[in-house]
Amino acid sequence: QVFSHHCPFLTGPIECLADVVTPDTDIQVTLSIFELASAAGIPCEVDPALVTALAGNRTEGSSSEEDYKVSCLLLVFVAVSLPLLAADPASVYNPELDGYNNNLHCLAKAIVQVSAALFTVHNKNIETHLKEFLLVS
Repeated sequence: QVFSHHCPFLTGPIECLADVVTPDTDIQVTLSIFELASAAGIPCEVDPALVTALAGNRTEGSSSEEDYKVSCLLLVFVAVSLPLLAADPASVYNPELDGYNNNLHCLAKAIVQVSAALFTVHNKNIETHLKEFLLVS
């Protein structure tokens, strides 16, 4: 807020660039724009730092198809684990913390951010995979 208040001539064009990004935009261009927007404090659909970390952490000797399958299996694992997490005794709302004792309130944001970064690395449609995740859940 302070940056946009003091330098609206800089934040305006960055916000316009971030708004122009579509799923059809080249992945490298998208990541460059999101990196610029993140540095300016503008929220992005995909966290460029997480994408860079995941892209640099690929398993040696495995193909990108295997990495893609592991990413899909990770989402299946999370979907199958949701009922177990919901039944956990620590999954009770605590008004003193304004959240859950086991941080379950952060899970939705984490699933969206990690899956968006994973499928950006593999250049796949994020929305399709999240719909499949909801079906499995």
